[in-house]
Amino acid sequence: MMNVMADAAREISIISASEYLAREQTSQTRHEFVNGVVYAMVGASERHNLIALNLASALSSHLGLPETCSVFHADMKLSIALDRAEYFYYPDIMVCCGPSNQSLHFREDPILLGEVLSPTTERTDRAEKFDAYRKIPALEEYILIAQDAPRVEIFRRRTDWRRETFLVEDTFRLECVDFATTVKALYRRVKF
Repeated sequence: MMNVMADAAREISIISASEYLAREQTSQTRHEFVNGVVYAMVGASERHNLIALNLASALSSHLGLPETCSVFHADMKLSIALDRAEYFYYPDIMVCCGPSNQSLHFREDPILLGEVLSPTTERTDRAEKFDAYRKIPALEEYILIAQDAPRVEIFRRRTDWRRETFLVEDTFRLECVDFATTVKALYRRVKF
């Protein structure tokens, strides 16, 4: 057993953020970067895609013109630099407003982040990512959306990140983008 653990530890290699970004440009698979360690991402389910797309589409339509804010869905990286740690994640939903970061491949200053929960990512979305996300100075709200039942959780900086839960018949509001919708609308075309 000790040899198996030692072999596994040797297989983890640490790379720089610039090396990660260069590799990610040509990779067929998306990867997240957690302070030098790279993790491959698996494909999402039909439910996951529909829910994330429903929210991204509604936000994009709501924000409209003038285009002072951009809505990103799944493929735009989020860069976070904290103390001596660097992270690159692919949030399911990201809204950025203003011109502070103009990279073609990542953003640093979202006001809104959202994740659709899945059995394999829920723990990371609630713990590791949430811990890193709330340290982003621009971030005002974080939304978690279940895919096994109609349930939305919103965490807001102004309430010291306390959880608000909304169920199928509820309407919720994302204050940072002045957007309101029903939980039911996020689950349009989703079959349980």
